Amino acid sequence: MKLWLLLPFFFTQFFNAQIQVTSLIDSLSQTSSNQEKARLSMLIASELSGDDWTRALHYIEIAEKSAKNSKSDKVLADFHIVVAEIYAEKGAWDITLENLLQAFTYYRDKPLKDRYRLENDLAIAYAETQNQEKALEYFHKIYGYEHTRKNPVNLASISNNMGLAWMEKDLDSSVFYFNKSLELIKDVDAPGLKTLLYTNLGKSSVLREDYDAAKNYFHQAIRQVDPKDSAEDLAWVYGEFSELFLKNRNLDSAIYYSRNAVDILDTVAPYSLEQLQAVKILYKAYQKNGNFENAVNNFEKFMVITDSLNLEDKRIKVQKLILEEEYRTKDKIRELEENESRANFYTLITGLIALLSILGIFAYRFWSKFKRTELEKQLASSKQNELRSNLELKNKELIGKAMIEMHRSEIIEDILKDLKEIKLKADKKEIQQAIDYIGKRLQRDTSTNLWDEFELRFEQVHESFYKNLIKTHPDLTPKDKRLCALLKLNLTSKEISQITGQTTKTVENARTRLRKKLDITNSQTDLSTYLSSFG
Repeated sequence: MKLWLLLPFFFTQFFNAQIQVTSLIDSLSQTSSNQEKARLSMLIASELSGDDWTRALHYIEIAEKSAKNSKSDKVLADFHIVVAEIYAEKGAWDITLENLLQAFTYYRDKPLKDRYRLENDLAIAYAETQNQEKALEYFHKIYGYEHTRKNPVNLASISNNMGLAWMEKDLDSSVFYFNKSLELIKDVDAPGLKTLLYTNLGKSSVLREDYDAAKNYFHQAIRQVDPKDSAEDLAWVYGEFSELFLKNRNLDSAIYYSRNAVDILDTVAPYSLEQLQAVKILYKAYQKNGNFENAVNNFEKFMVITDSLNLEDKRIKVQKLILEEEYRTKDKIRELEENESRANFYTLITGLIALLSILGIFAYRFWSKFKRTELEKQLASSKQNELRSNLELKNKELIGKAMIEMHRSEIIEDILKDLKEIKLKADKKEIQQAIDYIGKRLQRDTSTNLWDEFELRFEQVHESFYKNLIKTHPDLTPKDKRLCALLKLNLTSKEISQITGQTTKTVENARTRLRKKLDITNSQTDLSTYLSSFG
């Protein structure tokens, strides 16, 4: 989703890229005000978050402690806003939303002019976490505020965002907001925003199968773009336009626009999703046009970009998991430290009371023993939670790898079918040999037994599960064992169907048969809970 961000993200008055971290640290060491310490620490953390994440976390902790010690709800709310901005830049939108909501508890009752920036940020965060209803709720709020200020560009930007939020739910509403945006800025010099709006209208027209209107909107979008200033935007419009022509089998135009998009993106974003889509359209257009040599060349380029994006996507997912785990772990550690600090304080008080009388000594001993037991219980509980979190993380990695590999296998199988059709139509021996070579490479990539790898990884995480299961139910087939493993991971029938490629109904039927094999006669017994008892 392309959101036209109305405002610089998350209270940019806190930041100044020109400020030197060293001078900020010097200032921090000289101040005694908790409010100023919080402000300076937030500045330092923001500056370091891109290059030195470990130090950034350290200053986030200082800022949090200082904000709490300041006893100011506003300082604490502003701390959460800065944390939200830092995690937003890392793509950890769940943590971003969590901190924005904490800040909103302070700003909720403040005048609209004070909370309007935060509500804009909440709208964007909800949109990024796919909660379109909440996103629309906050976009409507800030639209009302902007309407009083009579700023047409800001109003048009918000209307565009609302149109995007409606696109998957109601195309008529989506088109209404895009046209409303254009009407607001018809006399304003805003080529970038107009390009975005005309392209969104073109995409909406394609979804409504009004191809003549779509062509008109895409042409208007192209006329708004200055290639010298907005090459990537122009490539994006070209890519959307070429997809329309491919659907209409206007192959020459599809080749022309997709090739222009590819040429531009080769210089500005050669390994982007936009480039992947443009190259895909180009090789399919060449294929349908009978130009198999160019089809093969662009298909090879498509595979190179796909491999690169797959690796980057995996890296980003792992980074997000690490960031979220660090964030949750930091909260747990802080809670334990606060408990420990409280325990030490109570111990000191009890010790002082113990000095006053023998009764105090007995009271201290009794209380100390009780507190030690509670702390041991907390420590044991913390260890159990940590083990559970690690197991859940490993299960998520296991499921993620299975889905990625299954999706990759399906893509390669589809590509192999396309290659066979291309080979049948190719009349040059060199092209046929090239297709055979690519096909063999792809077949080699799909030769691995994905389920064997899945079960091997599963046994590494849940070592005793299969052993205990077979000991109790020796008649289970390999497919039954596989379904048991997926249910052990607490997956729904829909999620299992996405991994196995079966329909949800087929998975439901398999679950029913499995219950009979496991001799689970009580309808109240949950199948996943029963399987979890095997380790």
